[in-house]
Amino acid sequence: MKLENVSSLLESNSSKVLLRDLYGEEKIAENAARYQHVAEKFAEEFKNDEFEFFSAPGRTEIGGNHTDHNHGKVLAGSIQLDCVAAASKNSSNIVNIISETYDQHLQISLDDLEPSEAHAGTPDLLKGILKGFLEEGYAIGGFDAYVTTNVIGAAGVSSSASFEMLICSMVDYFFNDLKLNTVAYAKIGKYSENKYWNKQSGLLDQMACACGGIVAMDFKNPDQPVIEKIDFSFDSINYDLIIVNTGKGHADLSAEYSSVPIEMKKAAAFFGKETLSEVSLEEFLKNVTEVRKSAGDRAVMRALHFFTENQRVDAQVAALKSQQYEEFLKLITASGNSSWKWLQNCYSIENYDEQSVTVALALTELFLDRIQGGACRVHGGGFAGVILTLLPKEYTAEYSKYMEEKLGEGCVYVMNIRKYGAIHMDLNKD
Repeated sequence: MKLENVSSLLESNSSKVLLRDLYGEEKIAENAARYQHVAEKFAEEFKNDEFEFFSAPGRTEIGGNHTDHNHGKVLAGSIQLDCVAAASKNSSNIVNIISETYDQHLQISLDDLEPSEAHAGTPDLLKGILKGFLEEGYAIGGFDAYVTTNVIGAAGVSSSASFEMLICSMVDYFFNDLKLNTVAYAKIGKYSENKYWNKQSGLLDQMACACGGIVAMDFKNPDQPVIEKIDFSFDSINYDLIIVNTGKGHADLSAEYSSVPIEMKKAAAFFGKETLSEVSLEEFLKNVTEVRKSAGDRAVMRALHFFTENQRVDAQVAALKSQQYEEFLKLITASGNSSWKWLQNCYSIENYDEQSVTVALALTELFLDRIQGGACRVHGGGFAGVILTLLPKEYTAEYSKYMEEKLGEGCVYVMNIRKYGAIHMDLNKD
């Protein structure tokens, strides 16, 4: 599309429907202005008035805490917070990305896609995505992009995976005729994090950002995960899904995050298996005494969380399908209790006097006890960062004020589940 046409295209009925499906009715005008701004900045920075729009959301994890890396089950959803970009091919071997949010200008040569010694930062992540396309037999090329994001960084809603899926959607559209599916996108994002960041991540974040809506995912066969979209909206039961950012911990938590999959896999190794998805709970319990000796007690506790969390995801999906919403909320609470007590990812044992997540959970549980409703749990990787709260809408304003008085202004985010995942925004459709 051309810059001169953007304003009229954004005002079309079809664009308003698309923006509503992405951001909600009340956010249509705000986000139309956002796309207009991105278009104008792209044209200004790259001296090019012809481009395409792209969007990729962050995600919320509803069930299945720390299960995907051991090929377990997850219930997750795309959220309205997203990375958006205006982008165009540039007929060179250079990828130029300007990030407005992080004040970066990245320039990557396709002739040099090796990671840096640090294996960290956005340039390495971008190189890993491009290399991932090549490793999977797909084409890449040079392009220019102006990117902005409102996905909260370092807050458990997958700002990095959102960016990864945004880049995947661009490379797929510009150079591969949209041949890739969401699983291919996710695998490329995982490849980048595993190989270029040395991060032991699974496919959860990328799949949830790529798919759109609420999805149940079974990663037992990681090459062909079973994906099921669940027809459910929290609005339909008059509930809000709320993320509370408790504040980023001061310690480097990389070792804490990595310890979870490593210890789970250590427990699986007792049975000659790579991941716990290949072991049954019954077999594990028969051998638990020997597994304790082999892998250690914390590994045993984390393995027990894995097995029971998988069962909870199945039960959550069944409860949603049968409209047993009180049961669904009880399962959210049970997931949170298991993460806190069995998985043990609510604070760092290396920095035990800093417990922002557990403080936020305790404050929330006191609030929920008073209103006799709702549910809460740690969200995402844990150890610091974010909790999830499900709350009747009538209490959202009161809860927000309550938490912001205690944790700081702006810590509460009300999330909407959006219909689409990572997409090329075709505004020319009728």
